[in-house]
Amino acid sequence: MKGFINSKVYVEGQGIVTCNIGFENGKIAYIGNDPTGIEPIATLSEDQVIVPGFIDEHIHGAAGCDAMDGTVEALSAIANAVACEGTVGFLATTMTQSPENISKAMVAVKDYMAGEHKEGAEVIGIHLEGPFISVKHIGAQPLEYVAAPSVEVFKKYNELSGNAIRIVSMAPEVEGAGELVEYMASVGVVPSIGHTDATYNDIDAAIAKGAKNVTHTFNAQKALHHREIGTVGTALLRDELNCELICDTIHVSVPAIRLVEKNKPHGKLTLVTDAMRAKHMPDGESELGGQLVIVKNGEARLVDGTLAGSVLRMNNAVKNVVTLCGIPFTDAIDFATINPATTLGVADRIGSIKVGKDASVAVLDEKTFEVALTVRAGEVIYSK
Repeated sequence: MKGFINSKVYVEGQGIVTCNIGFENGKIAYIGNDPTGIEPIATLSEDQVIVPGFIDEHIHGAAGCDAMDGTVEALSAIANAVACEGTVGFLATTMTQSPENISKAMVAVKDYMAGEHKEGAEVIGIHLEGPFISVKHIGAQPLEYVAAPSVEVFKKYNELSGNAIRIVSMAPEVEGAGELVEYMASVGVVPSIGHTDATYNDIDAAIAKGAKNVTHTFNAQKALHHREIGTVGTALLRDELNCELICDTIHVSVPAIRLVEKNKPHGKLTLVTDAMRAKHMPDGESELGGQLVIVKNGEARLVDGTLAGSVLRMNNAVKNVVTLCGIPFTDAIDFATINPATTLGVADRIGSIKVGKDASVAVLDEKTFEVALTVRAGEVIYSK
C-alpha cells in the first residue's frame, strides 16, 4: 500500500505524532510504528506535517471560473485549482441571481457529481447563498434578484441539483423564512444565517426550527449593539451556531478573529475562503454575478468599494489564524477540517486522520504553511 513512512502526522485523538501511515483502496488502512509494506508517496522534511485535507464550505470560484457559470468545465477548473491549497472537498457556492441562472448552476453540479473525477478536490455539494436574503444586507449580491423565502422554490432547486444542496444562506427575519428553515432542517440541509438584519429574537426562533450556521460572521449582517446584540452578538453567544470566518484580515480584523475564537466552542468555528473567480489569477478586472470586480493587492471589490468575496487560499487562512492570532496549529487545522466536515455531515469519512476514513490529506509546512502535496481518496491531486 502507498503512504508515508516516519512522518509527522496529525492523528485524530493523538495530536501530531511521528508514525507511518498507509493507504489502501482510497482509505486510511494503517497508522502505527511498522513501515512494512508501505510504499512512500514522498519523503518529508522535519518541518512538514501530514494533516487532514481542508474542506471549504463556502467558495464561489477560482482560476477564472465560478459555480454560477453553470458548467461541468467550470467546476472542474475550480476543483483542480483549490487542490494546491490542500483542499480536498468544497461546496460549490452560488449567489443571488435569476432563477434561470441558479437552475443552470444546480444542474451543472448534479452532472459533475454524477461523473467520476479522481482529479482535483471533491465537490461535496452546494452552498446556496441567497436568493432568500435581506435587502438591507445584500453585500455583493445583486439586489434585483433577492427573493422571498419559499419552500417550493427551494424544493425545485434541490431537485434540479440531485438533492446536492447542503447549506442555504438566508435571512431568518424575512416573512416565510421560518417555514423554510424548518423544512430544510427536516431534510438534512443546514439553514445558515447570512445577509441578514436578524435580531436576537429572530435567530432564537430560527435556532428552535433548526438553524445551525452563520454565513461569513460579521460580514453582511446586523452588527452588535449593547441594547440589541443583533446577528453578530447572537452568533457569539449561542453555542448551537457554527460560525464561518473569512480569515484574510480584510473581511475581518485579527482582533475580530480572536474574539470569535475566544467565544465559540472549539467545534463551532469554521474557516472559509468565500473566494471568487479571481483566486489564482493576476490582479485586475474580474466579475461576480454580472458585476465588475476590481482585484488589487489581495482585495476583491465592486466599483463602489463593496467587498466582493475574496481571493483567499485556505492554507493562508490557516496561516493567518496561527501566525497573526496566536491560535495553536492543530486548532487552526480543526477549523478547516473536522469542523466543516461535522457541519456537513461527512465527518464519518473526511475531516480527520483515522483508520477507516478516506485517505484525504495534505502535506503542510509547519513554518511557511506551503502545501507540498494533496491526496484525495488515496490519489495525489496536487504535488508542488
